[in-house]
Amino acid sequence: MSRPLTLAAAQYPIEFIDSWDNYRAKIQEMVDSALGLGANFLLFPEYFSMELASLFAPAVYRSLSAQLEALQSLHEPFIELFSEQARRHQLHILAGTFPVRQNDGRYLNRAWLFRPDGSRDYQDKLQMTRFESEQWLISAGQEIRVLDTEFGKVGVCVCYDSEFPIIARTQVERGADLILVPSCTDTEAGYNRVRIGCQARALENQCFVAQSPTIGRADWSEAVDINSGRAAIYTPVDYGYPDNGVLAQGRADTPGWVVAELDLDTLAKVRREGQVFNHRDWPGQFRFS
Repeated sequence: MSRPLTLAAAQYPIEFIDSWDNYRAKIQEMVDSALGLGANFLLFPEYFSMELASLFAPAVYRSLSAQLEALQSLHEPFIELFSEQARRHQLHILAGTFPVRQNDGRYLNRAWLFRPDGSRDYQDKLQMTRFESEQWLISAGQEIRVLDTEFGKVGVCVCYDSEFPIIARTQVERGADLILVPSCTDTEAGYNRVRIGCQARALENQCFVAQSPTIGRADWSEAVDINSGRAAIYTPVDYGYPDNGVLAQGRADTPGWVVAELDLDTLAKVRREGQVFNHRDWPGQFRFS
């Protein structure tokens, strides 16, 4: 590992943005704040890009379908903005998610990873909530991927994906020691479902899992009007880690970053010498009739 991984997970306030320049300034301010905290890997939430719908007319941002279509004109500027930030500051940035229209007209909820060398990669959300599939008509992705970074491979479980063990397990078996969970939930119950999923994935895989939520109210938005959650970084529950598996956690309704340095090398030791061997004892040996 060339340098320590210092991860910053955002508690991102959804706001009404009057112009692209204001959006750029907001992102720059947040990046500068994370840099000041020593971070070199940034995690933004699911659907944090939806505040960009406020750049359009009310008939657009109050329509679930119209905002998806209008946002496509901002997809390339969005990519350029975060790619520029990653290159300029030598950061890895998991830029939450952006709904991306496919050639067949479907929309996928895509999490983009931007690297310091200017390259990028993505993971599409795989499990859709009822709101996404029944009302918003956003489609599920098809491929579980792992993304390369200078710190090793990482997995991305977008919000609801974190509640399905096989997704993170597949990523860990393919070499990921860190699972990133950008989230967007509108109730405490929804937030807690994702939180519990994140902690369970860290426990059973003996890996790090980081969650980043949207926060605050945006009554103007048809899509992200209410946002509830707290950013956190979770660990195995074993020797050398916090007794509750919570390395760092934010305060409710407080914009900013939750930051922690992650020693990925310790995971190999706990999987080899820990009190328990959750990673090794994954129940693949069981046969069900």
